[in-house]
Amino acid sequence: MRNDNNEIIPVANDSDIITPELSNLTQTKQDQVTGKEIKIVTQNITLRSNDRSKKEVVDWRTALIQAESVYYPNRKKLYDVYEDIILDGHLTGIINKRIDSVLNKRLLFKKGEQPVPEIQLLLKSKVFRDIIYEIMQSKMWGISGLEFVPGEKLRFNRIPRKHIKPKWQIITINEYDIQGISYTDLANVWIVGDPEDLGLLLKCGFYALLKKGNIIDWAEYIEVFGSPIITMTYDAGDRQTELKIDELLDTIGNSTKIKLPKQAGLTVADGKASNGDGKLQETFTTTMDNSMSKVILGNTETTSSSKSSGFAQSKTHAQQQLEIIKADMVDVIDLLNSDHFLNILRSYGYPVEGGYFEYDKEIDIAYMEAKIAIDKELVAMGLPTPTEYLYETYAVDEPTDSTKLLKPATNYKPDKKDIQSPDMSDQEPITLETIQNTIKEELKAFFALAL
Repeated sequence: MRNDNNEIIPVANDSDIITPELSNLTQTKQDQVTGKEIKIVTQNITLRSNDRSKKEVVDWRTALIQAESVYYPNRKKLYDVYEDIILDGHLTGIINKRIDSVLNKRLLFKKGEQPVPEIQLLLKSKVFRDIIYEIMQSKMWGISGLEFVPGEKLRFNRIPRKHIKPKWQIITINEYDIQGISYTDLANVWIVGDPEDLGLLLKCGFYALLKKGNIIDWAEYIEVFGSPIITMTYDAGDRQTELKIDELLDTIGNSTKIKLPKQAGLTVADGKASNGDGKLQETFTTTMDNSMSKVILGNTETTSSSKSSGFAQSKTHAQQQLEIIKADMVDVIDLLNSDHFLNILRSYGYPVEGGYFEYDKEIDIAYMEAKIAIDKELVAMGLPTPTEYLYETYAVDEPTDSTKLLKPATNYKPDKKDIQSPDMSDQEPITLETIQNTIKEELKAFFALAL
């Protein structure tokens, strides 16, 4: 195989295949060693179609037992179940919602305090977004594998997850193999994820399969009882009338049709007394959706209308989701700043020496509105406040000597509530106890006026 410069890239062959030592069969390796070799291993993999046979809860449990095997774990069947459940529209939506929340955050690569222009262009490219996407997908599947192809431009191949065996840190040729190519020796292969993690889709699998079975039953119910039932009777000995009825029923359409002699009785129980409006199936489906939302997003109220205390609870749940997103961002930054990934970028000629990735600061306006009110009160009461704190807290660049500064409008009149920082040069530093006592006195005075 040749790269962008027409140079030959070594392709892994049978001689690279290793068999894990028996002593390692009961242990899980945790750390990936940064190798020095560069080889393309995905060309050796024998790909198989996903098993699209009907999946039920019993299949999910059997696959889980196989994936958790102590001696010979294999995720093939479990990932076939995952491929089935991600067809669920709700599950796909909440996964994309969590991943997009991280993808849409602005990344920076800095040396000191200055972004590096060459890498900033890379961060805006689709290939880098795909890298972040694969990192986030490892949280859903438990693991992701990227094989970077040498050349002038950064690009990678996705390594099929069924062929990654994190227990032995190898990539296998076939899905069920326990011998393969060690990825610890390869500098261009990056395996992301905890070796023992089976991903969040494991927990969603149970709910998604129950939901699918419920919807299938619901569809059958609608097919049977959702259309009118046509009943026609005739005398048992009247053959001529019976033939006419057959001819008529054949031309009526697709409604449920019943033909019977007058002497026979018929009772059709459509279930209306207990579940004629389908509320039972709808409630069950909503419950399964809410359970999957809790697994992926940590809440339900940001994906459906609040049924409890309205906006207040929805806002609280949204804040919980923000905490999950913050944790995802920390994990992404840790991986991007790892030695292994920085070495990969260095191999493409990017100037990463001495630099680091970080997310650009974003301001929560609702939070800042509350915070600035508190800060103004503290400054008004005389709390010494460094200007650096204000610049950093409110994400304002500190001006330099050459910076052009904005001036307030000449007709601007400060409101009585606007607070000016007092001159603290001739005063003693105010202690926390003094501030607390002042706040107590202010509260007493306020409540006295209110009464």
